[in-house]
Amino acid sequence: MDRRPICSRPRRRSGNAVHAFRLLDLTLPSPIENLALDEALLDELNDVGGDPVLRFWESGRHFVVMGPSCRLMDDVHVDTCEADGVPVLRRASGGGTVLQGPGCLSYALVLPLTLHPQLANICGTNQFILERMAGALHRWEPGTVFLGISDLAIGGKKISGNAQRRKRNALLFHGTILYAMQGALVARYLKQPARQPEYRENRPHGAFLRTINASPVHLKQAIAKAWGADGPLEVWPEARMVESIRNVLRRSDEGMHVAEVPFGLAAS
Repeated sequence: MDRRPICSRPRRRSGNAVHAFRLLDLTLPSPIENLALDEALLDELNDVGGDPVLRFWESGRHFVVMGPSCRLMDDVHVDTCEADGVPVLRRASGGGTVLQGPGCLSYALVLPLTLHPQLANICGTNQFILERMAGALHRWEPGTVFLGISDLAIGGKKISGNAQRRKRNALLFHGTILYAMQGALVARYLKQPARQPEYRENRPHGAFLRTINASPVHLKQAIAKAWGADGPLEVWPEARMVESIRNVLRRSDEGMHVAEVPFGLAAS
């Protein structure tokens, strides 16, 4: 296995660690591979070290992603997903069930816990990251704010859901930004969630979700600027992908009747 750090650039430490963000704009062919890459980046930074990473990707096909504690039959219109060939997967990070695909920009921040004192706990991490993310979107929507547990919203309507996974030395914070995906499409595949943030007020998907009027190219530029991510990640942890994919498949076994398996891998 390749044990090189994800970035070989030397790091300076003075009080809080100082890191240069690395940028990875990479969409892999399948939903499973894209979820697995986020986790592989986390494992690499946690085990080997290196600089923080900002990754962007956008799936060319729709798929459903559940959090670890979400229930398939409670959250997903399974028959519709089966009929439309929409995969259902389960991620390692917390949060609820979401639809991803075209019109939904996905991003991931993979951060050493030494980056900032607010990363010491879940609530502080949400505030630290989402307030900066909201600021990056003020160019188009000055009213973008951090709401609920881990959402970004404009005028009380959600444009971004987020989740995190934490390890001993690093964390993965990833989420989505809706720029063209409409609430009606989300409602086709996802049921009304039982657990909701207070500000949702039991609104259906079509009334609760909205998009931000910005292109994905410009969104990526603004977010990268907000995090100072201007140098490319030259080596990503490809050697970890087989195990990461297996982990996604094991977690997703409940929904594997609608999931596509890459590389001929089995869930066992």
